[in-house]
Amino acid sequence: MTQWVFDLGNSRLKAAPLRADGSLGDVVAIAYEGDIAAELDAALPPATTRAASAVLASVASHARTAAVVAWLTARFGAISIARTQPALAGVRIAYADPARLGVDRFLALLAAHARGAQAWLVVGVGTAITVDLLDAGGLHHGGRIAPSPTLMRAALEQAAAQLLAQGGDYTEFATDTADALASGCEGAALGLIERSLARATDLLGTRPSLLLHGGGAEALRPGLPDAVHAPALVLEGLARWTRAGIDD
Repeated sequence: MTQWVFDLGNSRLKAAPLRADGSLGDVVAIAYEGDIAAELDAALPPATTRAASAVLASVASHARTAAVVAWLTARFGAISIARTQPALAGVRIAYADPARLGVDRFLALLAAHARGAQAWLVVGVGTAITVDLLDAGGLHHGGRIAPSPTLMRAALEQAAAQLLAQGGDYTEFATDTADALASGCEGAALGLIERSLARATDLLGTRPSLLLHGGGAEALRPGLPDAVHAPALVLEGLARWTRAGIDD
């Protein structure tokens, strides 16, 4: 395997090698806890040498992105940076200025469309929740951005220290504060997704399939039993971007 794809999010990095058929190999996930270069050295095999190439997508800070680019430059013979395009691989985005649509959202749309010519509501749950509607013809109808349950909890704790950022279980009507916090913040996210599904159905005349990804998706899955869970969706989009022959 001579090509790797890297997804730099706000809270963690994911990477995977590409197989000969363009599919993903085993995914490596790294939380940002220390020296990112040292963490990459420990997590990735020595086979990623300068004979190989890498494709990078980043929504991380400039400093973290620069650190990863420096590491990639030392380890890989060629590096490409994925950028949002007005149209690619059958997907056409709704934004007039492509640079204003995060590359992670764009890549998730590419991956969704590659899964089949059907309507998708693509929901990413990370630091933020992103919602994007893609019709069966590959036309992006726009989306929404909101705080994730994790960010809501952190903001509440910052405003009132007794409202802890962790703990509690989801229930419809909680009888203690920890459960009420979990239920309120997760419920807000579920409500946003459910409303988006309803409005998307009105717009398209058919209910889109729900495609869920991101590090915070697992907590919402019990409330979204019909969702397709795709933990590596952005990496799938990078693989699709690579096959489309786009380079920086």
